[in-house]
Amino acid sequence: MEGMTAILFVLGLGLMILGAELLVRGASKLALAVGISPLVIGLTIVAYGTSAPEMAVSVQAAFKGEADIAIGNVIGSNIFNVLFILGASALIAPLIVSAQLVRLDVPLMIGISFLLYALGLDGSLSRLDGALLFTGIIAYTTFLIVQSRRENAAIQAEFAQECRDGEAAAAGGWVGILGKLALIAGGLALLVVGSRWLVDGAQAIARSLGVSELVIGLTIIAVGTSLPEVATSIVAAIRGERDIAVGNAVGSNIFNVLSVLGLSGLVSPRPIAISQAVLGFDVPAMIAVAVACLPICFTGYLISRWEGVVFLGYYAAYVVFLVLSAAKHDALPLFSATMLYFIVPLTALTLAILAGRSLRLVRAGSPAPPSS
Repeated sequence: MEGMTAILFVLGLGLMILGAELLVRGASKLALAVGISPLVIGLTIVAYGTSAPEMAVSVQAAFKGEADIAIGNVIGSNIFNVLFILGASALIAPLIVSAQLVRLDVPLMIGISFLLYALGLDGSLSRLDGALLFTGIIAYTTFLIVQSRRENAAIQAEFAQECRDGEAAAAGGWVGILGKLALIAGGLALLVVGSRWLVDGAQAIARSLGVSELVIGLTIIAVGTSLPEVATSIVAAIRGERDIAVGNAVGSNIFNVLSVLGLSGLVSPRPIAISQAVLGFDVPAMIAVAVACLPICFTGYLISRWEGVVFLGYYAAYVVFLVLSAAKHDALPLFSATMLYFIVPLTALTLAILAGRSLRLVRAGSPAPPSS
């Protein structure tokens, strides 16, 4: 059995790498073919597609009454998407952040994180709450598509020039577009299958060690279902499709709360319980990560390599905290105090200084950031 698990792990990893390559290639070509910016493709098709594992796991868990897994999967995935995925992608290549992300999508990610906290204050996520969240993803997606089709003439001219330069010109009309959609669908299928194999093995191991369902949801399942986002964003960063890399992570977080938890709340036979432990630490941690994303994106409209290192460091600290907490280790109080009273304030002060400096540069008339 252990040998088969190892084989499935290796095969799953290979399928995810191949799937990510197909997905990024198809998405970037589709953006050129239909005149939609790569950022919007990353925020919608790529983000929603790579969040399919989160959708499958949380909806199934909610239907079976496993509330901790349903909630923990989404919260853990959102923390992982920002801290690990954007951090690792920025290490590969500094990520250029568009003005739309800073003005709309990241603030929206912050807003819906607070909304989830407010909805969970009564201790559960009801069917009405689920309907409210799911309505939000429909409105957000519609807005993105309509906005993208109204792009200014300069961006449209850029797309037209790229089409004339070769790649999109060979699209072959609807046949070419269908081919690109086939690449995207094939890539998504490989990503979902590969991540599912990895999650199954990791989940079985964790349960055999007696780890709680909440910790499993926040860590192993959250990381496993986010592996498609990892593969996609890293491949996108390597290929220079940085709008897709950033849009994938931010769009996935928006989709996870609005669509995954929304649909989970709708299909669950009873309200999804949200424990006080989740409301007291994990949801606030998700909110803090979302809030921290805004000044980092705003500093020069760039996520630099050192900021990527900061993100990765905080994700490592989050996992260490969960492990120490689950084990009730004696080092937990010292670790928590160090993070709370030294590391976090120092990071917040640094980001505030950098954000203030960037704001002064913008007001002084520095070059405008990319709009898409």
